[in-house]
Amino acid sequence: MPRFGYSTKVEEPCAKAFGKEMRVSPKHAVEVCRAIKGMKLARAKEYLQAVVDKKKPVPFKRHRKKLAHRRGAGGSGQFPTKTARAILRVLENAEANATYKGLDAEKLKIVHASANKGITIPGFMPRAFARATPFNKPLTNVEIILKEAA
Repeated sequence: MPRFGYSTKVEEPCAKAFGKEMRVSPKHAVEVCRAIKGMKLARAKEYLQAVVDKKKPVPFKRHRKKLAHRRGAGGSGQFPTKTARAILRVLENAEANATYKGLDAEKLKIVHASANKGITIPGFMPRAFARATPFNKPLTNVEIILKEAA
């Protein structure tokens, strides 16, 4: 059984949430986490909801060779709705942890948001002439830390 830990240390009081082995793309999760890092909690939640509704794109910085430009992204971007929905759930979990600890929800800011590749579910795709090609599904670990802004 692998042990999970946060990749950064933040002094208390803070609220943390960890999304383990989520069935979303690691590439999309990294870009969404990069987009919301440093935002206030309310702004990040409405931004992720706008991504789910395909109103605002997420700017992509890596793996964008044949990626179209989107208005509002400042360059290449996409609408990773499944990933935004999953990270929004982790963000709401972190908000619930913060209110349980007695932190003010209006002042919360995302000080750390990162996504890492988790385990890979092996699979295969049948091909012609009784052959097969690997068709694996990577899973993603997302961690979010909230802290009260001064």
